[in-house]
Amino acid sequence: MTLATSSSPRREAFVEGIRDGMPIALGYFVVSFTLGIAARNAGLTPCEGFLASLFNNASAGEYAAFTIIAADAPYIELALMTLVANARYLLMSCVISQKFAPNTNILHRVLVGFDITDEIFGITIARKGPLNPYYNYGAMSVALPGWSIGTAFGVMAGNLLPESAVSALSVALFGMFIWVIIPPARDNRIIGALVAISFVASFTCTHLPIIHELSGGTRTIILTVVIAALGAILHPINENAPGKENIHEP
Repeated sequence: MTLATSSSPRREAFVEGIRDGMPIALGYFVVSFTLGIAARNAGLTPCEGFLASLFNNASAGEYAAFTIIAADAPYIELALMTLVANARYLLMSCVISQKFAPNTNILHRVLVGFDITDEIFGITIARKGPLNPYYNYGAMSVALPGWSIGTAFGVMAGNLLPESAVSALSVALFGMFIWVIIPPARDNRIIGALVAISFVASFTCTHLPIIHELSGGTRTIILTVVIAALGAILHPINENAPGKENIHEP
């Protein structure tokens, strides 16, 4: 194992993780509250919403899963959509794995990989030197409850509020996704074009013969894979290009 024999470095790393994870937890609570409305609309109880967020700490993946659950789609669609929506975490995990000391045992690697999110990935990469897993454990110890409890509260609020209020809160989740896609789409016209294509393609597929007969979850899986693959093939990332946006532009 790479961890120091003394418990002090572990405890210090854990406390630092809690400190850096607190703002993340607060943000997660707010975002997951609106996600809880989607869970409630899919028929989940507060306990089920809590467990869903505890084991799948990912807004896009969970929203896709709740949409598929609401449509009463097969489990295979649920599994595939969650895999596609959360595929970026596979890449993040590969990057994080390079920060471990070579002899870090597999248990620490698996536990850290369990809660690789955009925000936790960011604070982990920002730390200098080899990764102490207890730093991630500290961040996870506050981030995961914030996400899970927020979802459960969202489900409970959806059960207590009138339908008109629930419908209004449901729109907030779409606002969150717009907030996620607008900055990169504004900064890079290739990403912006792919976002626009995805909107048009999604609308078109709901009216095309044969394709419109597929469930919404299956159409989303197909469109996500096809559009992402085309973007990667036609405009691959140039790792040697200067600047934060490295996508080739014509």
